[in-house]
Amino acid sequence: MINISELTKKDFGKWVVYKPELENERGRIKSFNFETIFVVYHCDNNWEEFQNYTAAGTDPEDLFWEK
Repeated sequence: MINISELTKKDFGKWVVYKPELENERGRIKSFNFETIFVVYHCDNNWEEFQNYTAAGTDPEDLFWEK
């Protein structure tokens, strides 16, 4: 789980893994607010431009830092 209260602007663009009950999905943090982390999961494999793609609001309890 990612502790949202510890996130800073330095965490924008970092890789995370979404771990719901079934499948894991890799993405990059685009932004966050006090309760949701917005992650880009799909960008046509254009990860250098991920910030130009739509991010999905994700519960921090389902996100983990990629190792």
